[in-house]
Amino acid sequence: MVRTGLDRLIQEPALREILKGNIGYLCHSASTDSRLQHGAGVLKALAGDRLKALFAPQHGFATDAQDNMIESPHFFHPFYQVPVFSLYSETRVPTPEMLREIDCLVIDLQDNGTRVYTYIWTMVLAMEACAQAGIPVVVLDRPNPLGGLHIEGNMSSLAFQSIIGWYPFPMMHGMTIAEIARYAVQVWHIPAELHVVPMAGWRREMSFAQTGLPWVLPSPNFPTTDTAAVYPATVFIEATCLSEGRGTTRPFELIGHPALPAYTFSQYFADILASKQLHTAVLRPATFSPTFDKFSGQSCQGFQVHIVDSPHFRPWQFGQLLLQALYHFPDFPFSWRQPPFEYIYDKLPIDLLQGSDLPRQWITQKGSLSDLSQLEMEGRDDFMKNRTGALLY
Repeated sequence: MVRTGLDRLIQEPALREILKGNIGYLCHSASTDSRLQHGAGVLKALAGDRLKALFAPQHGFATDAQDNMIESPHFFHPFYQVPVFSLYSETRVPTPEMLREIDCLVIDLQDNGTRVYTYIWTMVLAMEACAQAGIPVVVLDRPNPLGGLHIEGNMSSLAFQSIIGWYPFPMMHGMTIAEIARYAVQVWHIPAELHVVPMAGWRREMSFAQTGLPWVLPSPNFPTTDTAAVYPATVFIEATCLSEGRGTTRPFELIGHPALPAYTFSQYFADILASKQLHTAVLRPATFSPTFDKFSGQSCQGFQVHIVDSPHFRPWQFGQLLLQALYHFPDFPFSWRQPPFEYIYDKLPIDLLQGSDLPRQWITQKGSLSDLSQLEMEGRDDFMKNRTGALLY
C-alpha cells in the first residue's frame, strides 16, 4: 500500500520535527490516513493544543458546499475545539489575522489532477500569504488520481487568471500536490519556506486503485475515481447550457439537455470519432432528471460517457471534440454560459476553464485536429523542462 504524507507523519516520528510551534491545518473531508482517520484528529493527537486553527478550501471543511461561488462560512469546530477559517468565502487568501497564532501551516489536500480544481490554487495562495508572514509551509503529499505520466491540454494564460488557473499550467499536469508546491517555488518564484513529506511507494504509472488507499470524495460531485477519469473531458460542460450531471449520482459522466435528441446526437458524435479513428470512449444515450442545479426536476436527454480504452483515452482532446460537436449540432439551441464564474465578471466561463479563448475559437470555427494539437503544444516544451526539477518520484 502507498503511504501518504499524512501516513508517514503518523508512522515516522522523526518527520514531526518539521512541525514547529503552533500549527494550522489546511484540509477537507478527504484529508484522511489509510485507516480513514481524519488528519485534524491525527494532528490533534500529535500536537495537542499546538493545533490552533483549521483552514478549509472550496466546498468547505466537511465538503458539503456545492459548486461555483457557493461559499462556506467560518466557524468554531465543536469537536476539535479550534476555529475553522474558510478560504472560499469573502476571501480566498488567508488573512494576517487568520495566521496570527500560526507558526507552521500544514497543507494536506486531495487533488484531482487537473488545473481547474481549485485546491492547488488555494494551496498556492496560502503559500504566498505564509511567505509574506514568514510562516513555513509543510505539504503532505497524496496521489494524483490521474497518475503522473499523462500531460494534456493547452497552457493557461495570465490574461485569464482565476482561482481555477492562477498561473500558467496545462489542464492535465501529471503532478502530485507536493510537486506543484515545489514547482510554485521554483518556477513561479513564490518565496515560501517549503517542506514536503513525500509519499512512500507511489509510482507515476499507478492508477488510484493500485495505491491500495481508500477513495474519499474530495468534493460533493466527485464520488468515485470514474469521475476523475472523465472530468478533464466533461468539466467544460459547466460553461455551456447543458447539464454536466450535477444533481445526479453520476456527475460529469451524465451530460444532457431537455432539447437534445439523445440517440441522434450519440450517433452523430460516434461518426465524428470514427472519422478520426478515435475509439477510446462511447456515448451511451441516457435520460436523467437532476435533483438540483441546471434543469432541476426536468427530464434531460443526453448520454453517459463510458471510457472503453483507458490507456489511450485523451480526455482534453475528447472534451474539445465533444464541445465542437455540440456547438455545431443542427437545430440544437447551444449557448455558452455567461459570467460571473469563479468571481470573474468580465470573461466567459468557458475561457476561464480553458485558461484561454483560443480553444473556444477552435470550437466555433470548426478547427481540425492538427490545429488543436498545435494550440495544445504551445509552451509545452518549457513546461516539461520546468516540471522536471519539481518531481519527487
